[in-house]
Amino acid sequence: MRSSSATLLKGLGEAILSMFKERRIERHQLPYFLKVFNRITDQPIGYIGNVSEDGLMLISQLPLMQGVVFDLRLKIPVGEGCQQMIDLTAYCLWCHEEATPHHYDAGFSLQWAPPEYGQLVHALKQYFSFRTLPASA
Repeated sequence: MRSSSATLLKGLGEAILSMFKERRIERHQLPYFLKVFNRITDQPIGYIGNVSEDGLMLISQLPLMQGVVFDLRLKIPVGEGCQQMIDLTAYCLWCHEEATPHHYDAGFSLQWAPPEYGQLVHALKQYFSFRTLPASA
């Protein structure tokens, strides 16, 4: 079994979908799973609040500067102690304090994202969507 980054990249979509389908990640664990880091310093800056193909919202304990481009990194567990890094470049459009004191929401427009980000967005949509169950006889 190869452990190269190319292999991890190739299997990211399947690993995420499998992980969500099998519910190995409980809903209350998602904030830990979806931690966001500063790509330059590798320091955590917050958690994903929501995602779309064109942007994302971060939840942070510190206000983030508006009108600035951020180099972000998502660290996605892909099994047995391995992580897949997804690097993004995003522009902070807005930031405001939540109802919870010392928590801030910040909206970002993506400037650049790899295909793996699109796979993550798809996997999260699948995980949180309601699917109808087949009728029982």
